[in-house]
Amino acid sequence: MGFLVTVFTLGICYPWALTMIYGWRINHTVVDGHRMQFSGTALGLFGSWIKWLLLSIITIGIYSFWVRIKLENWRVSHTSFVN
Repeated sequence: MGFLVTVFTLGICYPWALTMIYGWRINHTVVDGHRMQFSGTALGLFGSWIKWLLLSIITIGIYSFWVRIKLENWRVSHTSFVN
């Protein structure tokens, strides 16, 4: 589903697809009896995504090596345990 959304919108909705996939995976994960919760939103990721895209274009793709790390940091910062 996320792939189709990304393809049909030419990548504009990629943050929405990521948050949809991350949300499903994380919200259905239980660690030591504690359910995890994902609080990230597509709108929250969209600004960072545009910034990373522009930096990748400006640096002729060099910054794209760090995008995966930045994206992982964003995902982890929006993941928590439910009490």
